[in-house]
Order: sequence, then structure tokens, then C-alpha cells
Amino acid sequence: MNKLLFGLSFIGLTAGCVVAYLSGITQPPLPPAFSPATNPYPRGIYANGILESEQTSGANINVYPEVPGTVTQILVSEGQEVKKGTVLLRVGDSVQRATTEQLQAQAQAAFTLLNELKAQPRKENLDVAEAQVVAAEAALKTAQDTLEKQQAAFDLDPKSISKDALDSAQNAVLTEKANLDVARKQRDLTKAGAWIYDINNQEKQYNALTKSYLSASALLSKYSLLAPKDGRVLAINTAVGDFISAQGGYDTYTQGMTPTLVLGSSEDQLHVRCYVDEILVPRLPAPSRMKAQMSVRGSNVKVPLEYVRMQPIVSPKIELSDQRLERVDVRVLPVIFRVEKAKQLNLYPGQLVDVYISE
Repeated sequence: MNKLLFGLSFIGLTAGCVVAYLSGITQPPLPPAFSPATNPYPRGIYANGILESEQTSGANINVYPEVPGTVTQILVSEGQEVKKGTVLLRVGDSVQRATTEQLQAQAQAAFTLLNELKAQPRKENLDVAEAQVVAAEAALKTAQDTLEKQQAAFDLDPKSISKDALDSAQNAVLTEKANLDVARKQRDLTKAGAWIYDINNQEKQYNALTKSYLSASALLSKYSLLAPKDGRVLAINTAVGDFISAQGGYDTYTQGMTPTLVLGSSEDQLHVRCYVDEILVPRLPAPSRMKAQMSVRGSNVKVPLEYVRMQPIVSPKIELSDQRLERVDVRVLPVIFRVEKAKQLNLYPGQLVDVYISE
């Protein structure tokens, strides 16, 4: 029994020594996936940076519709190169199109009526007026002949014609003279054509309707969202069936309003916007001597930068992790550099980088 206990104790002691030995072995650390950003200059200024499209001012181009409506068609895709004036998407325009067509028809009708007024007198109307004058002259001639006959008979024998019949004949002549005068004036009115005031009034109506039609057409064109300049589609923040407005579209994930589309420059043309802390601003060199280097996070890639411009205003720093909401008390000076992108390097607008600027 004692031998068994002694054997078990020896085995337990041996196992404990083995475990203690194995536990004491230190494993060599794994090599880092990439080296952290380091200052390549004897005296350098560190700044956070964010990649953006190459623009003469601003960052990317945020495209918003000028009229609200439901997206009916998206004609581009993300990453596509577009030219200025390319139709990016269309918004439902059935009501505005009907209004435009109605105003166009009204303007065309007003123009037709204006031409009708200017074309007066119509030959057929003038022929009728001339015929009425001839008829009135003939009626007057008949009345005058009748009066002359009755007057001659009365002069020969007053008893042959009653005084009442003679008076009626005289009145008939006066009536036919008046009718002839009316017929001649009606002919002259027809020959004169439309009244100049009617023409001027119709011209103003035509011009007003034409301008209304052009205004409606201009508004109709706003239902097609066009590319404001040459560029590359970076993001499409809407889908067919979404409702968009001048504030953009509702983003499901951020629960905020975002630009309908975002355009940028070619993928080989990038800027990096650096935010230099205000306490480091006095150490910045002159633009002619400014050199900088960018470190791409998650890699050992370091890219030299070319100075472009500086925004000459110190403003509150925007936390790059949430530009829409977060702000801090630090104030920074934006400095923009150009990135010479290598073919094997994956860089995208919005990417965060580390930048060192030589003093």
C-alpha cells in the first residue's frame, strides 16, 4: 500500500514539474502587421488627414435635386465617369409635364389668334362688305327713282299722288342713304383690319403665355438631375421609388439626410485635407518650402505629398468619425495636398490617413 502511494506521489510530482516547465516557456511575439506611422523629418508636424477628390475648392460635389419627387430612373452607377450635362437620375414629372403641355397649347392658340388679327381683313369678309355697299347703292337708286316719279306726278297733278305716299317715298330715300352710309363705314372698318389695340393686347397675352410655358419647361427640366461638371460618381444615396427633396434623401443607417449623389474627380486625382492643430500653426513653413508625407493606415505605405493650397481660416475641428454631429474645442487650420496615387495602392475619398509636415 505504501509503495502504491509512493508511486502515485512520484507521478504527480513529475507531472507538476512538466506543467511548470511548459508554462514557463515564453512564446516569441508575432511580428506586427504593419509599422505605426513615424515622423520622416527631423522636425515634423503631425496632422490628421482625410482623402477627398481633387477640386479647386471644397471637397466632393454633393448633388441635390431642385424639385422634390419620387425617383423613377437612375441612369448611372457608382464608379462611373460622367461628363457635364449627363442625366444622372429622373424624378416623376407627370403633373409638371401635363402643365407644361397645357401652357404650350395655350401659347400656340394665342399665337394663331395673333396671326389671324394681323392677317385681317380677310378677302372673303371684304368681298361681303363690298357687296353690301353695292346692294345699298342699288336700294338707294331704287328709292330715289321712285321718289322722282312720284314727285313728277305730284307736280303735274297734286291729286294723282297723295301727300302721304310722297312723304313715304322721301323717307325711303333718307333711309336708304343711311343704310348706304352704314354699309360704306362697315366696308371701311373691314378694310382697316384688326384694331391696333386688339393686336397689342393679343401680343401681350401671347408673350405672357409663352413665358409661362418657358418657365414651366425650365421647371420640367429640373426633374432630370444633371451632372454639374465632369467627374466620377462616388456615391448614389437613393434608389428607384425613394422620395428625394432639396435636402437630399433619408439614409436608413445614419437616420439623417444625405446628398442624393456625390461626384468627385477621377480615382487617380486625389487631395488630402490635413487639419493642423492651432498650437502647431506657427511652426508651419512657407508654402514654397512645404513638404509632407502621408502614411496609409493599416499598411507600411508612405506617399509624398505636393502642397496645393491652404484655407486661411482656423475653425473648430470636426471629428472625422462623425462629421455630422461631433465637435470638439480644438481649432485647426486646413491644409490641402495633392496625392500622387500609385497603381497598386488602393485609396478612396473619405479614407483617413496620417500626415507629417516638415517644418
